[in-house]
Amino acid sequence: QVQLVESGGGLVQAGGSLRLSCAASGITFSRYTMGWFRQAPGKERDFVAGISWSAGITSYADSAKGRFTISRDNAKNTVYLQMGSLKPEDTAVYFCAARFSRLIVTTTSDYNPWGQGTQVTVSS
Repeated sequence: QVQLVESGGGLVQAGGSLRLSCAASGITFSRYTMGWFRQAPGKERDFVAGISWSAGITSYADSAKGRFTISRDNAKNTVYLQMGSLKPEDTAVYFCAARFSRLIVTTTSDYNPWGQGTQVTVSS
């Protein structure tokens, strides 16, 4: 059974940090590019960060550059998103997703499977 399970979300004050994790099962994790996306209420799901299957290449949305870091541990089938200098506008449900490709893309339709998401709330 293919499954992605996010964890690590929560409530944090502006300027704080959180580390999200996404554990994968049922896929050959090391052959998947992984992405983090987020969706705020009433808005579309947007790309946040991506990492290639070898972890050699990463990509970030402009909103994440310099504040967020994506990483992966292929031995643990887990991808991480370290978020710092959080702002209230970072409040959203954060999803991880997998793509059976070595290329990082930003479109949601190119990723499957998806996790259920974890809520991140940043208070001002």
